Amino acid sequence: MKIKNSFYILFVLMIFSSCNNPDKSSVTSKTNNGFAVEMVEFIKTSDKPAFTGTGTNTWDRQIRERGYILYEDGLYRMWYTGYNPEIAREKYLGYATSTDGISWKRYSENPMFNKKWTEDMFVIKYDSSYYMYAEGENDVAHLLVSDDGLQWEEQGDLIIFTTKGEAIPGPYGTPTIWIEDGLWHLFYERNDEAIWLAVSKDKITWKNVQDEPVLKPGPETYDVAAVAADQIVQLDGNYYLFYHATTSHDWETSQAVWTSNVAMSTDLLHWVKYPGNPIVEGDHSSPILVFDGDKPSLYTMHPDVYRYSPK
Repeated sequence: MKIKNSFYILFVLMIFSSCNNPDKSSVTSKTNNGFAVEMVEFIKTSDKPAFTGTGTNTWDRQIRERGYILYEDGLYRMWYTGYNPEIAREKYLGYATSTDGISWKRYSENPMFNKKWTEDMFVIKYDSSYYMYAEGENDVAHLLVSDDGLQWEEQGDLIIFTTKGEAIPGPYGTPTIWIEDGLWHLFYERNDEAIWLAVSKDKITWKNVQDEPVLKPGPETYDVAAVAADQIVQLDGNYYLFYHATTSHDWETSQAVWTSNVAMSTDLLHWVKYPGNPIVEGDHSSPILVFDGDKPSLYTMHPDVYRYSPK
């Protein structure tokens, strides 16, 4: 049995027992609804956030929406969006590292990229390069590439076509990538109204797999107003979509509660939402699952970064 995500494959040794014999049944615990317990049941490790904006008059006084974390060679690497309207209207890219996933150190050369509005990013290492898909101004997704995850080069805005070949105007944001059999898949939202799926061979130009969304809001209250993808993880032949959502269209008011949720699929197109959503309590959204070679940890990235362990 193996866990696979879009940037590497790991055997999780303590929580998941390796089961390579196809005649053996999976040891993954399941809920009554068929969801792997390890994908949906988490407990907060501390009531204090692991990472926040500075709260002072710096470029990253506040952090925003989805950041992204990779674990490599004993180091947790986090890319995040910082902003301070008193300094600039743009939102820029920051970076922090941790050896334990709890205490984080900001990069001395932050913001590490300020040539273009960069927020709500997804980072994937493929072959020897890092690819960052992020929202730009007006929620139009763009691509950056790096050799080391520190020095980034802008590649341009994404172009998305319908199945009939008609260009889709922006916005199209919260880009989330899944790579399978050499084909790149893009999960994206438009005004958080739903989640669509497109594919690409060149990483910039995309074509919808279907023009209908693959995941829509509702009917439950927790995601009735908006949905947006954060990450795809594969376990025991099922795909798990970690996504954030909200209860109210008044997004900038206290009435909107942003939550962390999971849906499951066998084909990336047809998704079933976990009946126990949201998977963590409170106004904590943009969930990212991180594997350290020992066990998975869940991080919620907005409005502050919190860490969770499997129950």
